Amino acid sequence: MTKKKKIIIALAILLGILSSFIGGQVYSKYVARVKGEGIAQVATWQFNVNGQEEQVQTINLQSTSNNQTLVNNKIAPGTSGKFDIIIDATGSDVGINYQVDFRNEKNKPTNLKFSYNGTEYNSITQLTQVLSGTINSNEQEKRKVFPIQWNWKYQTGSTPEEITANDKIDTQDAKNISNYEFDIIVSGTQVAPN
Repeated sequence: MTKKKKIIIALAILLGILSSFIGGQVYSKYVARVKGEGIAQVATWQFNVNGQEEQVQTINLQSTSNNQTLVNNKIAPGTSGKFDIIIDATGSDVGINYQVDFRNEKNKPTNLKFSYNGTEYNSITQLTQVLSGTINSNEQEKRKVFPIQWNWKYQTGSTPEEITANDKIDTQDAKNISNYEFDIIVSGTQVAPN
């Protein structure tokens, strides 16, 4: 091999090494890896009715009576009482729309009446229309108490004829009705964020 060929081969090798170094620099990139975490606090949900989370206790009108004249622990004309429905959203970070619903009323004595907030109702199902609202997330007091009174008057009516007619109705109800029943459903739904 001649000296000229050796110089050309050495230059070619040197040029190959130099081009791979320069080419490697052209194709290199900066790489950095930063690690982080995704996190979000979830708003708490707390909704109780009469101290219960999943079901309302049975409201027994006999046990709410304020009259000691019950016979064998049964309601009759001349008895009355009161019970509370308590909705509590204390501890909830979101607003709650609530609805108290009375359904499946069966065997109500005709002259048994309910009252709430000074208004008298012929049936407990009529209270469904007035026992709804919102507990906002920023309210200080997140507990709502609904006192519901019931009354089966001893005499119903304003004239002797009305009283006599209602006495007959009460007597017939006592013969035909053994259990007065209704369901209470209280629902709470999160207020939709704006």
